[in-house]
Amino acid sequence: MAEDGKRRRFNAAVKARVAIEALREQKTAAQIASECECHTSQVARWKKEAIEGLPTLFATRVGARSEDRMIASLYEQIGRLKMELEWFKKKFGASA
Repeated sequence: MAEDGKRRRFNAAVKARVAIEALREQKTAAQIASECECHTSQVARWKKEAIEGLPTLFATRVGARSEDRMIASLYEQIGRLKMELEWFKKKFGASA
């Protein structure tokens, strides 16, 4: 606990740096914890969260790309249907 009695908070950048350092396994968890002034259990937790979160990170990107393709396809279809509608209106003299 911090000296003033408040809980110490780490931002996402610090957590990511610590998790990457732990994933590299070039230093022990105790060494990493000493450097970032946190507990070894936090190092282990952040490493575990990073490992668990990686598949989601990549799945989201793939999903976003397929979603973008779907949106583009739908806009293309809307454009085609509008053109057909205009053609029918002109051909058959319908007014809408």
